[in-house]
Amino acid sequence: MSSFRIPSLLTVVILFMTTQLSAQEPIALGSRLELLVDDSLIESMSGGARLQLHQPERREIVFRTDAPWEGNACGYQSVFRDGDVCRMYYHGIHYRHSGEPAQALEDHPWYLCYAESDDGIHWRRPELGLFEFKGSTANNILLTPEAVTEIGGDPAHTAVLKDANPNCPADEQYKVLIVGQKPHGLFALKSADGIHFSLMSKEPLVTEGAFDSQNLAFWDPVRQEYREYHRGFKDGVRDIMTATSKDLLHFPAPRWLEYPGAPKEHLYTNQILPYYRAPHLFVGFPARYTDRGWLDSILDLPGVDERLARAKGHPRFATAITDALFMSSRDGLTFKRWPEAFIRPGPRQRESWVYGDNYPFWGLIETKADVADAPNELSLYASEGYWEGTAVSIRRYVLRVDGFVSAAAPLSGGEVVTKPLTFDGGNLTLNAETSGAGGIQVELQDADGKPLEGYRLEECPEILCDSLRHTVRWESQGGDLRALLGKPVRLRFVLRDADLYAFQFVPYAPEPTRPEVAR
Repeated sequence: MSSFRIPSLLTVVILFMTTQLSAQEPIALGSRLELLVDDSLIESMSGGARLQLHQPERREIVFRTDAPWEGNACGYQSVFRDGDVCRMYYHGIHYRHSGEPAQALEDHPWYLCYAESDDGIHWRRPELGLFEFKGSTANNILLTPEAVTEIGGDPAHTAVLKDANPNCPADEQYKVLIVGQKPHGLFALKSADGIHFSLMSKEPLVTEGAFDSQNLAFWDPVRQEYREYHRGFKDGVRDIMTATSKDLLHFPAPRWLEYPGAPKEHLYTNQILPYYRAPHLFVGFPARYTDRGWLDSILDLPGVDERLARAKGHPRFATAITDALFMSSRDGLTFKRWPEAFIRPGPRQRESWVYGDNYPFWGLIETKADVADAPNELSLYASEGYWEGTAVSIRRYVLRVDGFVSAAAPLSGGEVVTKPLTFDGGNLTLNAETSGAGGIQVELQDADGKPLEGYRLEECPEILCDSLRHTVRWESQGGDLRALLGKPVRLRFVLRDADLYAFQFVPYAPEPTRPEVAR
């Protein structure tokens, strides 16, 4: 007589978990770079492992809007590299209702201005000769209110882009997105050279929204469509709307962005763009607006007289503070938004704790590091000194390439295991940094989580590095992953005092030649 044994609860759980793991459809990575800005690719984290937001480092003031046609309320800057030159577009505005120091500059119309740089650090104003200011065209004014009267345009609410659509006509390569009032909405101007602009259509691209911010659009090279992002008010809170279209001049009704788990906060700008090294990912740097009233800490800051002067217009003009956040998305609609500041007001007391300070520019520029033989860095820019004296200061910030967020662990260690993946290529590379005492090991597993022979953790010598592209190798296989092409695998990263920012499967390269040493 045969016996029948009832499976234990533990056995049932294990079988269920194994079945669930095996049932997961693998994520097809191809050869794209993957940043660890969210947990979309992560199955589990254990030990001390966590996702860590990184703040950029403050560097020098690279520009001051101290020309007579600019002023202390310049902002909404767009910045991008265009061949050998870096371009910056910004509005020229001056507010005199902010205390005695602001009286030194006269009122003037609101303009769109232009500056350029060879390295992203040293900026200059070219004399464009387009519009007169006090009898002279020796200035960098790009647009005036009179130039856009046909649509009731506002040169102060603009964003400028170079259109990445491969089918974009040559005379439309550069575009200005501008708020107009005839009717109310977002309009587009076009240019062949980024200097001389003309209206594309008398009809607005989008009409639903407030648009009282920097409103922008760009070509999405992965999904082959245009995306626009603009400001609206959702239940009385400043928020961001979006729409997509194959045609820049005609967008459908917009939708509100979603931020699962994020608190309700006022977002003044959005600064969303496809990340240039991984364009399937969107990154954004919204300016966050917070007003906590007349705290003692506000009164302790210098410039109280200027705050009191601004308060005559509205109390919030004196007490509100702005800083910057970081968020990312894989579909352009649902964003992981970090609640902690990406850019804090910082140690300066007088020119960084005012409503309008710390607004990030729209755009990133890769620049040379100031450390010999170090790789390039990302340069970001933000405003300081808004609404105070007679000019806005533009500060440069730097960040490691891909370095927005990392999977990090202390020296005591932590692990990150990915969901099942398929890939193209023959090597695995990491953008990572470790301490001298820490390190990273990588194990390749099958879809069920079983270590693969030749790629086990104990076969991966611990990696010590600070590299944007370090190749992972195992004792018997070297870095060769070609035998695993098309097969679902999981990556298990074991981290000790290390940060893993990104990884990528790349074409196979032969093993390097190394000297024989006693190990």
